[in-house]
Parts: sequence; C-alpha cells; structure tokens
Amino acid sequence: MSTAYDDAATQLGRAHSAEPVDQREPASPIPAEIAQTLELAWAEAAGLKGWLGSVDHKVIGIRYLVTAFAFLVIGGLEALTMRVQLAGPNSDLLSPEQYNQLFSMHGVTMIFLYALPILSGFSNYLWPLMLGNRDMAFPRLNALSYWLFLAAGAFLYVSFPLGAAPNSGWFDYVPQASAEFNPGPNIDVYCAGLIFLGISTTVGSANFIVTLLRMRAPGMSINRLPIIVWGTLTASVANLFAIPAVSLACLMLFMDRNLGTHFFEIGGGGQPLLWQHLFWMFGHPWVYAIVLPAMGMVSDALPVHCRRPLVGYTLVAMATVATMVVGFGVWVHHMFATGLPTLAMSFFSAASFVIAIPSAISVFAWIATIGTGRARITTPFLFFTSVILLFVIGGVSGVMTASLALDWQLTDTYFVVAHLHYVLIGINLFAVVGAIYHWFPKMTGRMMDERTGKWIFALMFSGFNIAFLPMHLLGLLGMPRRVYTYGAGMGFSGTNLVITIGAFLFALALLWFFIEIARARVSGRFAGPNPWDGPTLEWATTSPPPVYNFGIIPLVASRHPLWEERLDESNSDRSLFAEGFLLDRDKETIAVTPLDGEPDVILKMPCDSWLPAALALALLVLFGGMLLMSPWIGGVGLLGVLVILALWFQPHSAPADEEEVRVYG
Repeated sequence: MSTAYDDAATQLGRAHSAEPVDQREPASPIPAEIAQTLELAWAEAAGLKGWLGSVDHKVIGIRYLVTAFAFLVIGGLEALTMRVQLAGPNSDLLSPEQYNQLFSMHGVTMIFLYALPILSGFSNYLWPLMLGNRDMAFPRLNALSYWLFLAAGAFLYVSFPLGAAPNSGWFDYVPQASAEFNPGPNIDVYCAGLIFLGISTTVGSANFIVTLLRMRAPGMSINRLPIIVWGTLTASVANLFAIPAVSLACLMLFMDRNLGTHFFEIGGGGQPLLWQHLFWMFGHPWVYAIVLPAMGMVSDALPVHCRRPLVGYTLVAMATVATMVVGFGVWVHHMFATGLPTLAMSFFSAASFVIAIPSAISVFAWIATIGTGRARITTPFLFFTSVILLFVIGGVSGVMTASLALDWQLTDTYFVVAHLHYVLIGINLFAVVGAIYHWFPKMTGRMMDERTGKWIFALMFSGFNIAFLPMHLLGLLGMPRRVYTYGAGMGFSGTNLVITIGAFLFALALLWFFIEIARARVSGRFAGPNPWDGPTLEWATTSPPPVYNFGIIPLVASRHPLWEERLDESNSDRSLFAEGFLLDRDKETIAVTPLDGEPDVILKMPCDSWLPAALALALLVLFGGMLLMSPWIGGVGLLGVLVILALWFQPHSAPADEEEVRVYG
C-alpha cells in the first residue's frame, strides 16, 4: 500500500485490509463472514418497505431503465399511429385535435420522459461502480428523483385518455397556448407536469454533481474519470441552470391562463416571444444533456471492443464540457424566423457553426480508436459505430440550418424533423441499445445472444434510415411539420409511405430487442465478472455486483486500472483491489477530496426509507390541486410535503466514535 494511503488510513482510524491476492482477479477476495456482514449492512429491508424504500443505486438505476423504456414504447406507439395517419393523403384516421394531442405527447414523452431518464438509469447504475465506491452521495435524494419522475409521467398521462392532453407541441408556443386560443385544461397539464418533472431532474442533477466531487475511490483524480462521468456531470451542471428557465416559463404561462397575469399577452403589455426565449434557453442545453452522456457511453465502451484506450481522452473530456458551454449560447437559432435583429441572429448563427467543432472531436476520436485498435465485430461495436454515421448525418443537417438564409427555407419543414431524430435517436437510442448489450452482463450476470443481436442491429439500422432519411427530401419539397394530413396532388404521398414502412421496421426491431432482453435475463449464458475484458472499475467486481459493490474500496493508480499491466504505463504504481478500506462495521463508504481523490472521511449512509416515495406522492397531490385549482386538495398535498420534509430532516443520533465517523444522510 502506498505511503499516502497508509497515512490516510491511519488518520481515519477505520481501515482494514484483507489478505492480498493476485490482483488480476476481478473481484475483491474477502472472507465469507465479512461478506455476510457487509451484505446484512447494505441489504434492502424486507417486504413492502424494501420495495418502496430501496435506496440502492443499482435498484434505482434499473427502475429508471425499465420505466424509461416503457415510456419509449408508449411514445413509439404514438409515432406509429401518426405514421399510419400520414401514410397516404387525405387520411381521416385522426381528427386535427387528436393528432395535435398525439404529436404533442409523443414529443413530451420522447424528450422528457425517455431521453434523459434512460441516461439517468445508466448513470445511476454505473457511476458508483465506475468510481469505485458503494453508493451515490445522497441515496434518499436519488430515490426521490426516480419517484418524482414516475409521478410526473403519470401526472402527464392521466390527461391523455380523458382527451385533455397537451396539444400545442412539446415546445408549447404562445399565443397558441394562451387561454384565448386554447381554453381547455390541456396546457395547464403541460405547465404543471413540466414543473413537477423539473424537480426530479434538479435533485437528480445535484446528486450526480456531489457524487462526482466526493464519492470516488482513493486515487481517482479528475483526469482518471471515465468519459460517461464527464458527460453526465456536464449535463447535470447544465440542468441546474437550464431547468429554472422552463419552470419559470411554465409558471408564468399557468398564471397567465388562470390568475389574470399578462407575461405573454400583448394586450396586457406582455411579450409572446419571451416564451420562446425562456423555453429555448432551456431547450437547447437540454438537447445536449440527452446526448452528451450517451456519447460518453460510446467513448467508454467502444474502446473495449477495439482493445485499446480511447484516442484523445483529454480532448474528448474538454470537448464534452465545451459543447455544453457553447450550447448555452445558441438558443436563438431556433428563432431565426421570428424577426429578431439581423446582427443578433448573425451572432447566434456563428455560434451554431462553432459548436460543431467540439462535437466533431469525439467523432474523430472514435474513428481513430477504431482505426488504431483491433476491433471485435460484436453487437455493441456495431451499435456504437452506427452512432458515428448517424451523428455525422444529423450534425451536417444541423450545421446547414445554422445558416440564416437556409434556415428560413427549412424551418418548420420535415427537414428539421429529420435532423432532430438523427441527433436524438441516432446518438441517444442507438448508443443506449449498444450500452444495454455492453453492460447487460454486469447488471444481470448473463450475456445477450450475439447472433440475434446482429440481426436486431441490421433491422433497426435499416428501419431507422428508411424512416428518417427521406424526411430530408420531404422538407426540401416543402412539406410542413405538425400537419395532420396533406392533399393528394402535393407530391408527398410516395415518400410518406416509405417513411411509414421504415417506422414499422424500426418498431419491429425494438420489439425484438425487448424480447431478447427478457430471454437473456432468464436463459442467457453466464457472463463472469469481466466478459468484455473492460478496463474500468465496474468490471472489477462480480456480475451482478453485490449489494455493497466492493468488499474492499479499490485504490486507483491509473485511468485504466484493469489494463495496467498490458499497457505498461510509465507510472510504477498499480491499482489495488485486494487491500484497502474494508469499512465493514456499518453501512459505510468513503469520501475523497474533490480534485485529487485523496481519502478524506468515512460516511455513514442512510438505510431504506419510505420518505422519498411518500414525498413524491404528496407532491403529486399538491400538483393535482394546482391543476384543479382546488385549495383543499392542494392544501392536503402541501401539508403532506411539510410533514415528510420535517421527518426527512430530523437530526440523526451521533455514533459513539463521533470523531471518526461523520453522520451523513
């Protein structure tokens, strides 16, 4: 053990080490009685409390994944219904109002209820494992973020079967969304639902940031972080700045519609264009928030299948942060057709061109990694490499719309729809499916079938491009987006039929993928601890991991702790897995200094609690009262929130050795 590590262990007074073994072993060898002690300390409570009150990051991550995939299925069914409507001219399958609600909820579902939550699921599951720790920084806050996400999704969808779903698009532009032109409850559902969902995203983002700063294995300095950590961290910081903009906009619109204010109404001195500014100050950073963590998954997993480290790690990490920083300065490129001053639009046009540079760094790094490595043509490799092609197509179409003159021709046409789907599905969904194949063995201990996976990839890739590539042509031909039908003589019929066929092929591939997940979960071959021969810490424990993740907290000495011998890096130190902090006296883990990853303090972690689920339920009642304009229902919800928060923040009793252990909750 290194001197610094010895000194820290002595200072904390709580370090225990197991007998050292061959460090090539992927799992920390600890005696059975110690493993049982750790299992008892970290295990979920029995019965309903364990199910509702689990604070295990792995359980929460899986719940995020399952719920987000459920919303993906719902959003996909909405899309297929719209494609049937648009497959031929003058279709009357849907009325204009039904179509408006359908495409609005499709956008809300895919962008808010699928795209970011699915990445939160991966990050929740993988972060503590990749960082070499036992849990997230705030386990109860972590559980709260999931229950709020589920409650907000239910809140939005309750209105759908009642015919009162949002009907002005996922962007909800005013004055169309004002009470004068849209007097029903549809927009109120949208406003309240997004504020509700924003609470979930905010608490989850704060949890990720603190986890990164404090919950790492000793020795894991910031230049040793996996790229997915950089991606999720960047998205989380951005969310803390972006979510207040849309939450404020929704609150102001709700007040305009129900309390007589005039923030967006010209007759009362308001400005309708203010909505677009506030919304896109949120909306464009949000687009990067739902692709940067996905790009991080590609950056971490693709090199494993190329059998070499990622080319240009530092540049990719810096580009990840730079993309988001510049992303906060390009929101007006969604508003080029609104009549803003030419000088202002020129500035945002230039920024929209510039943002392609950091995005391209990751693409070139991936290509260089493939070109200089020894690639294995696995199913994850196919999905990750497809991200490169789809990202380039979506990125080029995005750079095209950065031009003012061209954007004026293409805005609100199907060209923009094609660009949006190539970016969001091409980067997000294809990366997610590849990540499922890559990390499924770690989550379940079983492998998905490679032969079936390659057929699924072929069908999914073909269906996606058949569905969305022709949309570029439709946009160039002048077909507007958000229309529920079109005339027979407009030249759109054949292309729309091809798009619909591609959409159903894509949906069939997704169905096959879900069936394969269910089959592999039950009867897939056993994976072992490190089936892909990965270099990062999640592969240093069993598959699936024990409830406490690591029997011994690892000591990290490099960026690729499991590849140190073969890389023969100049650093003579080696990561340690068989000796270090054991922390088996209670439900404990370690915190480190934010930059250098030096051991700092022992943290006592909270046990399972029903408070997060109860708080989400109370907030659901509160927002229900807000929607119904009922003081009684809202008052009951508010009272519940206050009582639960009082219980949440009640002081803990200090442990006997207070000077050595800090109570943490």
